[in-house]
Amino acid sequence: MNQIDAWKQENIGSDEFIINMGPQHPSTHGVLYLELKLNGEIVLDCRPHIGYLHRSCEKIAENRSYTQFIPFTDRLDYLASMNNNLGYCLAVEKLCNVQVSDRAQYVRTIIAELNRIASHLISIGTFAQDLGAYATPLFYAFRDREKVVELYEEVCGARLTYNYMRIGGVSQDLPPNAEKIIKDFITYERKKLVEYNELLTYNAIFLARTKKIGPLSKELAVNYSITGPNLRATGFKWDLRKDEPYMIYDKFQFDVPVGTIGDSWDRFKVRLDEITESLKIVEQAIGGVPEGTAVSKINKIYKAPAGTETYLRTENPRGELGFYLMSDGGTGPYRLKIRSPSFSNIAILPELIRGLNMSDAVCVLGSIDIVMGEIDR
Repeated sequence: MNQIDAWKQENIGSDEFIINMGPQHPSTHGVLYLELKLNGEIVLDCRPHIGYLHRSCEKIAENRSYTQFIPFTDRLDYLASMNNNLGYCLAVEKLCNVQVSDRAQYVRTIIAELNRIASHLISIGTFAQDLGAYATPLFYAFRDREKVVELYEEVCGARLTYNYMRIGGVSQDLPPNAEKIIKDFITYERKKLVEYNELLTYNAIFLARTKKIGPLSKELAVNYSITGPNLRATGFKWDLRKDEPYMIYDKFQFDVPVGTIGDSWDRFKVRLDEITESLKIVEQAIGGVPEGTAVSKINKIYKAPAGTETYLRTENPRGELGFYLMSDGGTGPYRLKIRSPSFSNIAILPELIRGLNMSDAVCVLGSIDIVMGEIDR
């Protein structure tokens, strides 16, 4: 019996088949390839294939100075570039024992939280589009995000990959009109959040598509090292800004939104509620920015003693972003390892979509909010 006859004998009469979703597909987030085993419309198994954006960032860092590697962090989670800049700079500052001014701490916090808002807006807009809401929610999200991007353009001249944070501070201080722009945005966005609730949160169709779809338990989330909104959606109240405060987050009053069963609706709702909390942080910070300079010294060479190593993690929009650095005494890292939250988040996908309809699998993928740039690195 040849191979073709053997295949026919094994598969004829079976409803099981394999389809390829991606690496270019309207419902995939980035260049992700999902190998799906189906029985009719039911997903029996899922195998994510990654690596289409691999750029050897960690190896590149070994041949760059600490400062030269900052622009590469923009290309990790490119929807939260400021947060990636910040996490890396904090790690280098810890390794090299660099002190940062109070003003720089406030400026960094404001910028990072605004980027969290912009990132969550994109997550919400694309998630709604995945569920068939067409363009309206996505356009709303980009409309609101544009106000943050316009401020960033004025601050550093860039709209996506910012290269704004510096070791010891930031590249340039906030513009004179920044306080008014930010306060106006806070007032504006609080009103617009009502629109998102009316448009999506309690919409009957949206609820039918997301409620009890892809629930995630606390135990499974911890076993897979899930962090960020996906973890908090399970009811696990863990946020580094509260539980292991870094920078000046311990000075601000804000809540940590959590879900109940960790389904697709909970993951969406946690992100929406986090926008409200980030607005609280920005409002408190912009009203208390101290005098002084936030700009770091230019062209300074940073070194750490040979054999020194450190690990620093921050609360990124998609979870805990960690940077491990080891020094050999030179002007750049001997070794850099990046712990990206999306890598763990995509690993849980097969567990969540087994037994679901194909359309619900798209819903779950959109709800976990991955960015392939930080998965592949």
